[in-house]
Amino acid sequence: MTSDEGFLSVDQLVGLTAYDRDGAKVGSVEQVYRDDRTGRPEWVTVKTGLFGMKESFVPLEGARSDAEGLHLEHDKNAIKDAPRLDAGQHLDAAGEEELYAHYGMTATGSGMSGGGEGKQGAAAPGGMDTEDESLAGTGQRDKAGTTSADQAGMSGAGSGLGPANPNEATGESTERELAGAGARSSWDGEPGEEMIRSEERLRVGTQEEESGRARLHKVVVTENVTTTIPVSHEEARLVREPIRDGDAVDASIGEENAEVTLHAERPVIRKEAVAVERVHLETERVTEEQEVSDSVRKERVEYDDGGAGPGRGAPPEES
Repeated sequence: MTSDEGFLSVDQLVGLTAYDRDGAKVGSVEQVYRDDRTGRPEWVTVKTGLFGMKESFVPLEGARSDAEGLHLEHDKNAIKDAPRLDAGQHLDAAGEEELYAHYGMTATGSGMSGGGEGKQGAAAPGGMDTEDESLAGTGQRDKAGTTSADQAGMSGAGSGLGPANPNEATGESTERELAGAGARSSWDGEPGEEMIRSEERLRVGTQEEESGRARLHKVVVTENVTTTIPVSHEEARLVREPIRDGDAVDASIGEENAEVTLHAERPVIRKEAVAVERVHLETERVTEEQEVSDSVRKERVEYDDGGAGPGRGAPPEES
């Protein structure tokens, strides 16, 4: 179904997975905003960001839905960088013009009503059911379950209905800006009424992944080895022995030669391979401290005591 055919039921949109024009997943549809005059869904808020804490307004113009989810006509970066407006409140003409300018579209000048149609519940506190969906943009049921014509008259073009609140049944108007990061909030309800202050907190864990590989590789290197061994050799020396009387010897005179064979040891080198050690790889776990940081948002509650003169009273202490 395309936006030209019209998204007839909020239930068709809330909770769908949103994709950008290139098919990249953006987040999930949280709330649907109807045009105050026509009652047709014109905008949705999509939860984006690392922890899904940010809601971005996205126009339904050119969008289509199928079994896979809601396919929008804008890229993921444009959706994530959309102007920060408080989701859950009435989208007035000024806010709508700012969003149209961001997406490069032409503003219609009419307001948008969230009507409480979000993921947390498809009906306002008055209990709008399926039969009452055709009344979105023209009137809402009060606490008794009837349509208030006065409320419909108060929500003309350029203003819109805005989300229902408990004071609508008595004709009182209560405006509440949801506190964002650094945004101001005001609450003009009865004594004892309260608001919830939220903040982001880091949840840091670890996951194991492959960081590298270690290998064993054997190479052959050549080095010189010097050692000392004992070697012996024979040397000739002259030994003289006197001849005693009576020894029978040849006493002739003449030239004569005599020789002896000499022996010597020399080093002989022989090589053999010998196993000396066994080498293998093993791993051990080493734990070290590593700092991680990220930015978190938190809401700040301020109050106006009405008697502190001009300006605002000091904010109460926050835990």
